Amino acid sequence: MSDTTQQDGALATSKPPSDDAGLSPAELARKYGLSVSGARPTLAEYVRQLWDRRHFIMAFSRAKLMAQYSDAKLGQIWQVATPLLNALVYYLIFGLILNAGRGMEKGVYIPFLVTGIFVFTFTQSSLMAGVRAIPGNLGLVRALHFPRASLPISFSMQQLQQLLYSMIVVVIVAIGFGNYPTLSWLLVIPTLALQFVFNTGLALVFGRMGAKTPDLAQLMPFITRTWMYASGVMFSISGALKDRHVPEWVSDVLQWNPAAIYMDLVRFAMIDDYGRENLPPHVWAFAVGWAVVIGLGGFVYFWKAEERYGRG
Repeated sequence: MSDTTQQDGALATSKPPSDDAGLSPAELARKYGLSVSGARPTLAEYVRQLWDRRHFIMAFSRAKLMAQYSDAKLGQIWQVATPLLNALVYYLIFGLILNAGRGMEKGVYIPFLVTGIFVFTFTQSSLMAGVRAIPGNLGLVRALHFPRASLPISFSMQQLQQLLYSMIVVVIVAIGFGNYPTLSWLLVIPTLALQFVFNTGLALVFGRMGAKTPDLAQLMPFITRTWMYASGVMFSISGALKDRHVPEWVSDVLQWNPAAIYMDLVRFAMIDDYGRENLPPHVWAFAVGWAVVIGLGGFVYFWKAEERYGRG
C-alpha cells in the first residue's frame, strides 16, 4: 500500500516503488509472500492439516454419536435396537413369508441376515451422512477455516463407532446359533478396516456431490435401497443364481459389488456353515481394491473442490 501525505490542503499519494512498476497482481503477491484467502492447499499439505485436526475429527464424531438419540427416552439403546428391529422385520418378510433363505438352515440364515443388515447399514449410513456433510454444517464451514474433508471422515468414524456397538448383538446372535469364536473371527478386523476406508471414500465422493446439489440427499434413500436388494442382504447371491441362466456379467456385478464382498467376508468369518464356496474368486483382492480405489480416489476428488465448499 502506498503512503499518503498532506500538501497545501491537497491529498498527495506517493508512487509505488519503481521496481514494482509493471508487475501483475499475481507477481506482486508472489514477491511479497501473499496468498489467496481460502485457496486449495497442495495434497500433501491437505493431508498434514487433516492429521493436525485428528483430535477434532474424533471428538466431533463422538459428539455426533452421543447426540444422535439424545432426545429419545431409550437414548443410545437405539444404536443397537434400530438395525435389530430391521433384522426382525426382514426375517418375518423374507425369511418366513418369501423363504429367501431357502437352502440354508434356520440356524445359519438368522446370523446370515443379522450380519448382512448390520454390515450393510454401516455403508448405507456413511453414504447418507456424507451427502449431508457440507449442506448440514454450512454454519461451521463458513465460520471456521479447516480442511472440509474432516466432516465426511468424522461422519464415517461415527458410523464405525456405531457398528462396533452393534457388533455386540452380531456376536450374541452368532453364538446363540452355535457359532463359537475361532481364529477365523479375527478376519472381521481387516474386513471392517477395509470397509471403513471404502465407506470414507464413498462419503467424500458424495460429500462433494451433495455440496453442489443438496437435493441429492432426497434421492439417496432410493439408491441405497436398490443397492441393498442387489447386494444379497436378505439372500445368498450364489444360492439365488444357482441353476439360473443369467448372463455371466450380471453374476459378476452382483458378487463383486463392494457391499456384498464386505458382508460375505464377515459372514464367512463368523458363521461356521457359511463356507468358502459362497465367496467369489479373488475376494480379498477385490476387498482391498475397492478400499484403495474408492478411498484414495474419493479423497482426491473431494480435495479438488476444497475452495468451493460453503460458498453460495
